[in-house]
Amino acid sequence: MADVKKSKLFQLQKGISQDALVVLVKTEWNHEIVNELEKGCLAVLHEKLIKTKTLVVPGAVEIPFAVQHYWNNAKKKNKPQAFITLGCVIRGDTPHFEYVCQAVTQGVSQLNVTLPVPTIFGVLTVDSDEQARERIGGRHGHKGEEAAVTAIKMMLLSEQLKEGI
Repeated sequence: MADVKKSKLFQLQKGISQDALVVLVKTEWNHEIVNELEKGCLAVLHEKLIKTKTLVVPGAVEIPFAVQHYWNNAKKKNKPQAFITLGCVIRGDTPHFEYVCQAVTQGVSQLNVTLPVPTIFGVLTVDSDEQARERIGGRHGHKGEEAAVTAIKMMLLSEQLKEGI
């Protein structure tokens, strides 16, 4: 089990441009959990004065489609510096869980190697509702907050890489 309190994840060294935009893509499925992920994510991003836009898709499999199409169709001034994907897939009695988790994981991984901006994986893949709740402010921290911090750190890294470090 990861111990967020011992992590350097929440230690941010510098700020982000005032005109930075992060697009969140969240699912309708398991909305109570996903809305809490979004709330934590937005709190961190807004604290750092980062603009946000949220897109809603039916389920986790549709996340990569929304990210790709947003990127392809956004005007230059609306291009984000990062995407954050938010969802919650809870294991059931059929293999559907494995298929959904594999599809969204591969989709987000593919976006990370094809888009020029990071796509952060904030999709919970858990065995139970209890495990999901432990990850929205329970003993496993708040994965929405962590996704936002990861996005900020990746945006900073992306800027460093563009400058040739």
